[in-house]
Order: sequence, then C-alpha cells, then structure tokens
Amino acid sequence: MEVKDFSRLTVNQVENLLKNIEPTPELIARLKEDSRIGIHKIAERLERKLAYIKELESKFERMLEYEKAYWEQGFYRIAGVDEVGRGPLAGPVVAAAVILKPEFRLLGLNDSKQLTEEKREEFYEEILNQALAVGIGIVDNRVIDEINILQASFRAMSLALEQLAKKGHEPDFIFVDGRHPIPGLITFQRPIVGGDEESASIAAASIVAKVTRDRIMVEMAKKYPGYGFERNKGYGSREHLEGLRKLGPSPIHRLSFSQVKL
Repeated sequence: MEVKDFSRLTVNQVENLLKNIEPTPELIARLKEDSRIGIHKIAERLERKLAYIKELESKFERMLEYEKAYWEQGFYRIAGVDEVGRGPLAGPVVAAAVILKPEFRLLGLNDSKQLTEEKREEFYEEILNQALAVGIGIVDNRVIDEINILQASFRAMSLALEQLAKKGHEPDFIFVDGRHPIPGLITFQRPIVGGDEESASIAAASIVAKVTRDRIMVEMAKKYPGYGFERNKGYGSREHLEGLRKLGPSPIHRLSFSQVKL
C-alpha cells in the first residue's frame, strides 16, 4: 500500500482504495490510528477478512498434511481420486484423478458439496491450471445397470487413473475417498474416509468430477427436456419424478434404480 496518510482521503476514497486489497496487520494498525468512525469500521471489516483468510490458510495446510507426509517418503505423483453421481436416477457416474504439485495453493478448497456452483466453476479452472495432471473417467447409465453402481464407480475411477497414465503421469500413490481401495490396481493406495474434506488432492478431484458431471447433465437437459436435468442433475427431485411419471424413462435413466421403475 503506497498511501502513507489516510487522513488526506475521504472515507469513501479509502473504501474504494482498499476494496480489493489483501489486508495486513500493518495496514489495519494504520487505519486504526485515524480518528474517524468510518475508517475504524473499515479497519474492523479488514480485521475480519484477515481472520477469515488465516482460517482458510490453516484449513488448506491441514488438507495438505496427507500429501506432505507421502511426498516426504518419496511419492511425488500422488493422485487424489473421487467420484460423483452414485445417487442420481439418470446420467453417468464420473470420477476424477488429480495429481497436485507441491506448490499448489487454493484457499477455500473443500469438498465440492460444500461449495456453491459459482465457486466450483472457479476452482475447477484453477485446479486445471495448477495441477500437474488431471484425469477423468465417465461410465454411463447402461454400464451402471449392467454391473451396479458400486462397480461402475470403481470403473470410472480406474478410467480416470488410466487417463493420467496416458498423459505420462502415472501415479506412484493413490488417495481414494471412502473406505475401500479401488480393486485391481497394483499401485499403492490409501482409502481416506471423508477424504474430500481431509485431502487437498481428493477435494480437487471431487470438484473436477462434480463440474464435469454437472455440465454433462446440463447438455442432457437440452436433449431430453421435461425432467429438469439442468437443475436436479439427475437426482430424484419432485420435478424429476413428475417428469418420469409423465414421460417415462429417457435413454439416460438408470433402469436398475427402484425409483425409475414407476
């Protein structure tokens, strides 16, 4: 901050000047030296913002603890894996595998379910820009009906990992969200219960998978109108169930799911 003396500025000028500034303790202390109530209110607001940033930084550091522990053991290509779409009545199950660089930084990173759609879209782009590699696996409703949703989820995860390998970034360790390892892999794995809130790489994978699947369902809404896919993303909302009653199942519905058998 170049301004040495805020007393020469009006409260509105100070407000506008600091609108997009990342607060520091030094800046806040200088504002508090000003006698005007309006400036003190700005200082208090920046103090809250600084506390929030520190909270996000602390949470982000906690979410990197798993990765750091294995980086220190020599595993440099750790893939976090998560899937989205087990519960919907229509559409695919989508998994993502994300390998982060040690310098990766994304404050506010969290399980995709805890983020707004706008924030997920923003973080999706950041993850693609910052990650070492990203793989995506998609398994459609026909395969889900054939092998069941659990096995389809594992297949989507395996496909996401295969995509990493094809890009020249085969992982040397895998963190997978949940209680169970992905079957059929020889790579070291660690299942992490609640991993999308505990591991940065799994959280990143959950966001990539969620945004990818949501975009697919928005496109499916254009192809198969009447179910509200653009809003419910295939989950069993009232609008969706009403569409099923009126129209019957679409080609992307999971016929093995009980609510589809109306």
